[in-house]
Amino acid sequence: MTTPELVSSSSARVHVLELLGNGIVGGMETCVAALIGHLPRDRFTVSAVCPYEGEVADALRAAGADVLVLPMPDDPPWSSIQAGCAFVRAAGVDVLHAHLPNAHVLAGLIGRLAGRPVLATLHGRQLQAADLEVHRAAGTFVHTVCRHSYYQALGMGVDARALSCIPNGVDTQRYQPGESRGALRASLGLEPSVPLVGFVGRLSPEKAPEVFVRAALLLRHLAPEAHCVICGDGPLRESLQAQVERMQLEGRVHFVGLRRDMPEVYRALDVCVCTSNSEGMPLALMEAMASALPVVATRVGGVPDLVEHGRTGWLVGPRDYEGAAQAIARLLAHDDERHGMGRRARERAVQHFALDESIARTAELLQRLAAHPGPQRAAAARSAG
Repeated sequence: MTTPELVSSSSARVHVLELLGNGIVGGMETCVAALIGHLPRDRFTVSAVCPYEGEVADALRAAGADVLVLPMPDDPPWSSIQAGCAFVRAAGVDVLHAHLPNAHVLAGLIGRLAGRPVLATLHGRQLQAADLEVHRAAGTFVHTVCRHSYYQALGMGVDARALSCIPNGVDTQRYQPGESRGALRASLGLEPSVPLVGFVGRLSPEKAPEVFVRAALLLRHLAPEAHCVICGDGPLRESLQAQVERMQLEGRVHFVGLRRDMPEVYRALDVCVCTSNSEGMPLALMEAMASALPVVATRVGGVPDLVEHGRTGWLVGPRDYEGAAQAIARLLAHDDERHGMGRRARERAVQHFALDESIARTAELLQRLAAHPGPQRAAAARSAG
């Protein structure tokens, strides 16, 4: 599962084209922006393709990328393929790096036509059918962020010689412990001593925020002093607000939307909760752990790679709101256990999931593919045969 031995850097900079299949403010987009912002400028030039203009495109420009906007449906139009090929040749792109299946499809077509290697990062827990088809047809390389998706891709038929696993990383300097209990609580009309439990993530079905609300209902009896915050936005926001009203949890469950002060938000929480049905390597959990927060999370995808059950937090089954509520109540009732888990969570994030290490490994993988694209493409093509 380790990346093969890497070649030394060449004198010329490698030009990487990052293709993002979506433009929402989410974990994938945050990871790509971090990669662009931290790739060594003496070794890399970075451009990016986004499906539309918006906040994410602006963030990638701010991180240092030249951004091209191309429509990117599941079945890409010829205009996007043609424009992408022209850009790759004119700009001297050495390697394409795709994120999400629709971006992988477009990158695979461009790479095949322009004769460039393509790397696709799987941010979720499973290889999708489109990813497998493009890998086989175009000889692309596949990079996973957790062991679960690595072995799933291997089992689906991805050639091990074209497959790598590099976990996501978290900026442990930006996200670190500190005292910041007052500001968020004051904005919610709460006293500094009130226990605060947080859900951080996109309000969409795969994140199952409605399970968190059900756990909050049980906490009304298990931890009567506790309040809950939901940090994020998405298509389920209105239905969640209606659920909170039906359960008469107004004033106990607070919606705070998208925040630009996430380090301060984590420092204000006592426990961070992830109720997802599906995850790869969730950035919110990594940020919480780096901030010395104990976590309660569902045992899905790459979450067990992050959370040591009973040491840095508690793992529960998907949709197990009762188990989640009991674990949260236990942490709130036992200060020593909660602080100890938070301290060990911070240590684990620093030792195993530091952003610099993740960026360095990804950078060397991109450089290796750019330097020796032929043999690896042939290996992936043989697996398709």
